[in-house]
Amino acid sequence: MQALKAFTWKEATRKNSMADKFLIVGLGNPGKQYEATRHNIGFAVLEAFARRTGISGKTESKFNAMVGTGKYGGRSLILAQPLTFMNLSGEAVSKLMKYYDLEPEQLLVVYDEAALPFGRIRIRPNGSDAGQKGMKSIIANLGGNQNFPRLRVGIGSPPAPMAMPDYVLGKFSEAERQDLPRIIDTAMDAIEAWMAEGTEAAMTRFNGLVVTEA
Repeated sequence: MQALKAFTWKEATRKNSMADKFLIVGLGNPGKQYEATRHNIGFAVLEAFARRTGISGKTESKFNAMVGTGKYGGRSLILAQPLTFMNLSGEAVSKLMKYYDLEPEQLLVVYDEAALPFGRIRIRPNGSDAGQKGMKSIIANLGGNQNFPRLRVGIGSPPAPMAMPDYVLGKFSEAERQDLPRIIDTAMDAIEAWMAEGTEAAMTRFNGLVVTEA
């Protein structure tokens, strides 16, 4: 286990000229049957971040998403969970981007990553969808633009011979559930660091961490 230095707003100063308005999107599938599944870790992080920031969300039919707006640390936040199912996430994201007149660098997408070990998170400033269908939809709906930040939360790969769809739509193991609160807390700290200090600083702070106990 690697010791974490808690992030605080007092120590943070914005190091670039990005406007102080951000759209943070958590990816997942709506419906009780998908709750607490690996594929919904983006939803879980966003819901926890909404509690931390005190921002309440409601279903917005014009976006087909659960959306909450408010202020946190002096910044304007839009928090969103697309309700289109994972594969069509980009429809909601593109509508939100246009409505709030945002640039791609003001968007942060939080989602699960099977290629990343459980207990690791990874921030990137841009990149391809790498086979993640929610990200594929977002990139397509942004006109092929891949230049927006993303926070990947590692869920690990399925044990043989389990198929990937069964794995990502399955629930975390009991051992994994013990580590989830710490992982989610770290992901929220990474979001705050990204907002306050920028992508490069957040990458330096969080991309090398091993969050799990073992």
